[in-house]
Amino acid sequence: MNLRIRLGLTGSIGMGKSTTSSFFAAEGVPVWDADAAVHRLYAPGGAAVLSIAALLPEAVRNGSVSREIMRELVAKDPAKLDQIESVVHPLIAADRNEFIATQTGDLIVLDIPLLFEKGLETEVDATLLATAPPALQRARVLARPGMTDAYFATILARQMPDAEKRRRANHIVETLDLASTQAYVRALILHLRSLTASENRDQHA
Repeated sequence: MNLRIRLGLTGSIGMGKSTTSSFFAAEGVPVWDADAAVHRLYAPGGAAVLSIAALLPEAVRNGSVSREIMRELVAKDPAKLDQIESVVHPLIAADRNEFIATQTGDLIVLDIPLLFEKGLETEVDATLLATAPPALQRARVLARPGMTDAYFATILARQMPDAEKRRRANHIVETLDLASTQAYVRALILHLRSLTASENRDQHA
């Protein structure tokens, strides 16, 4: 059986993780995206809708969960985020495991914002941190529709400091511009695939 590397991609909000993830996808690497999974769970008929409706009925509109309304509710009462996560995180984990089970390639990427915070680095073979200077991070985040200083502060308070993530990560990409980020991703893919090729040769020797 060919060995496969599961690369855990992470990074705090506004650090360029989604852009980095898109470059892996553009190179043909299968990517599981935690945020996309949440969108599926919150969409009409999604597995999280009924649970969120029971917890925060005002956040459900036309059969789907409004992330904008949830942001407003969490900004007013940060404790609600724990309640939401207790409902949603097990469903996200199930979605991720289903994705992993269906993949047969030599490399997959698991895009997980709270990889280190939730101790999920034990479920991957290597980790990649997307990072950027604090001023650039702030500018990116506050440019997002519906984002406020209060909600940004709430998110940052729940995320591990970038310096600690840098200490833990196996690989780090500075997302200062698109060209250099894309070049890093391409180089990392070649590196990781060379490792799987070597391990497979050793396994069949």
